[in-house]
Amino acid sequence: MSDKETTQVKVWDVPVRLFHWSLVAGFATAYLSAELHKMTVHVWMGYALIALLLFRLVWGFTGSRYARFKSFIFSPQETLAYVRSIRSGQPRHYYGHNPAGALMVFALLALLLAIFVSGLVTLAVIDFEGPLLFLANSVSDETAYFFRHAHDLLVKLALLLIPLHLLGVVSGSLQHKENLVRAMITGWKPKAPEAQ
Repeated sequence: MSDKETTQVKVWDVPVRLFHWSLVAGFATAYLSAELHKMTVHVWMGYALIALLLFRLVWGFTGSRYARFKSFIFSPQETLAYVRSIRSGQPRHYYGHNPAGALMVFALLALLLAIFVSGLVTLAVIDFEGPLLFLANSVSDETAYFFRHAHDLLVKLALLLIPLHLLGVVSGSLQHKENLVRAMITGWKPKAPEAQ
């Protein structure tokens, strides 16, 4: 056992870390390309992000211990207890996602899925291209523009959740005296006797 393994725990595997940082870069690129009306870049980045999400969904069932969804599914009671413990300043320490972080991860994954579906439908029924093109003549103009507006609204919701996610990272780093950003870069977290 190396010196590092006696003081630290390997939490985030390479695929999870690559997914995380690729998602950050990809979402920023997709958002900025839409804002700058570079729609070809936006569409291709959307496809890349869909592939990333599909990979993460598979890895959530087949990946390493902390990558698996089952490692961060918590009961409502444990989640509420964790939220209460945050307010007391003494939250329980988890190596993987804590209950509040787990809720955010699932919310962001679900939101991304909704963004991608609404984007693909918009691409098909307004721009007449993409893998859902068969829908183009099946929906009314009203429905088509509903999906376009839903896509924009869902992205705005993501832009609200992202700062909350970052706030959680800062809060967790301070409360547990560990650098969560560094952990998502290196994969390692310091050992803590009370951690799960």
